[in-house]
Amino acid sequence: MNFIDGIKERARQNVKKIVLPEASDVRTITAASIALKEGYADIVLIGDEQVINNIAKENNLDISKACIINQLTSEKSKIYAEKLYDLRKEKGMTIEQAQELIKNEVYFGMMMVKLNEADGLVSGAIHSTSDTLRPALQILKTAPDTKLVSAFFLMVVPDCEYGEDGVFVFGDCGLNQNPTAEELVEIANSSSKSFEQLVGKESRVAMLSYSTKGSAKSELTQKVIDATNMVKQKYPNLKVDGELQLDAAIVPSVGKSKAPDSQIAGTANTLIFPNLDAGNIGYKLTQRLGKAEAYGPLCQGIARPVNDLSRGCSAEDIAGVIAITAVQAQS
Repeated sequence: MNFIDGIKERARQNVKKIVLPEASDVRTITAASIALKEGYADIVLIGDEQVINNIAKENNLDISKACIINQLTSEKSKIYAEKLYDLRKEKGMTIEQAQELIKNEVYFGMMMVKLNEADGLVSGAIHSTSDTLRPALQILKTAPDTKLVSAFFLMVVPDCEYGEDGVFVFGDCGLNQNPTAEELVEIANSSSKSFEQLVGKESRVAMLSYSTKGSAKSELTQKVIDATNMVKQKYPNLKVDGELQLDAAIVPSVGKSKAPDSQIAGTANTLIFPNLDAGNIGYKLTQRLGKAEAYGPLCQGIARPVNDLSRGCSAEDIAGVIAITAVQAQS
């Protein structure tokens, strides 16, 4: 059983309802049909029922078990608009603005999650990250004891002896552009929790840099050194080390050579990148050259499970993220 099949099996043990607000996209409808056929999630599709069913029919897709809701005609729209107004009126939102926002599929779906009428939401195949996360933060807000919302990719590299048999969490590769040392601390902690929740193994966190243990010195390396020191102090039970170059972090022989006193070097399965440039480039190199499966950007730190997608995602990618979101909802 490969990794994502294992996630799907876990999702089947306690099936959750996942909202897909991008139901005008054939990839989303295909992913919905996969999830329903394989039985690992109940699906809510937001949009015009006739349009959705026509796309399904044209592509020979069975979505007969999906719940389809047109946010423009639903009787829930008035209720959701009033609830959204209550949530945001202190921030200056008017009832008229709330009524207009609820016409947006993502806002409508997010209110379903907020009111426990669904368990999670997956978007991003046609929406930007900001268009997915803005309503999430406005409506669902951050999880308790969370100071920073961040994003990670779950990477599954075939025929790979590194990480956890080729499975890694890469963070933050989708949201925070140039995190401070303090923000890297929170990204490391959240990414460690995400790894352990989804992979079921102990996380070993590497704080990545172009330097290993002082081999180079600059403001860039110092930020990672400071973050490493702070995360060890704030989260003493977290297995973490840095600053480490990528090869020193995941290749045992290199780790032993470059950082012989480190318990993490050469064995890391959770990789924390110093900024969004490095993270985005790193995951796409791994995906394209290493032929890895890349699931994400997945979100951490939001009160309920909401996950973003790359706009270049496939239907199979979306189906995998639906399963991951369902497993997150079980917690």
